[in-house]
Amino acid sequence: MSFMDVFKKSFLEGYASVNIQAAEIIVCMLVTVLIAVYIFAIYRVMTRTSFYNRNFNLSLIALAVITASVILTIQSNIVISLGMVGALSIVRFRTAIKDPMDLVFLFWSISVGIICGAGFAVIAVVASVVLTVIILLFDRMPVSRAAVILLVNTSDYKTESRIMDVVKQYCSMYQVKARNLTKDKLNMAIEVRTDAGGSLVEQLMDLESVTSASLVDHDGEVTF
Repeated sequence: MSFMDVFKKSFLEGYASVNIQAAEIIVCMLVTVLIAVYIFAIYRVMTRTSFYNRNFNLSLIALAVITASVILTIQSNIVISLGMVGALSIVRFRTAIKDPMDLVFLFWSISVGIICGAGFAVIAVVASVVLTVIILLFDRMPVSRAAVILLVNTSDYKTESRIMDVVKQYCSMYQVKARNLTKDKLNMAIEVRTDAGGSLVEQLMDLESVTSASLVDHDGEVTF
């Protein structure tokens, strides 16, 4: 018997396939779908974006099921698993993830598919429950009030000192972000944190040379 015959008998034939019963596949898919639907519901509740992306949420379910199917296939046949690794290595994803929490849910969905496909559904359930508790717990923790942008336009460029006096009176934190000065006008953008936005704007408008004052929320990082 040649070396190739021994290799084929001991490796390829011995590990080419693993019998996975249809019942095991069905149970794996059902558990994966149930956990994926749970992730779908948690994402719908936790999302903070103004425009809810339903397609992304649906993709979380599809990703979990597809990943579980891939893991089951890899377990059943080593030859197919090697070919699948080569095929998946050419896949490139170009969609940008804007919210870090979207990345968490994406990785959560893929991990559930891997764990359930490997036959450790209990770990997937426990990990999902623990992750949900962590997200809900830290989401409800009090945080500092987010800063807003104060935009002030004035017809007298010498009014800046009076504007800043009013800002100091109503704001616990302030920082000038932009200052646009012309011969007869001054436009300022100031990052502020205040609990009396209405009073601040009214007080600024009482200044003689101020033509407009407004507060604008922004999606940047909160300065602590």
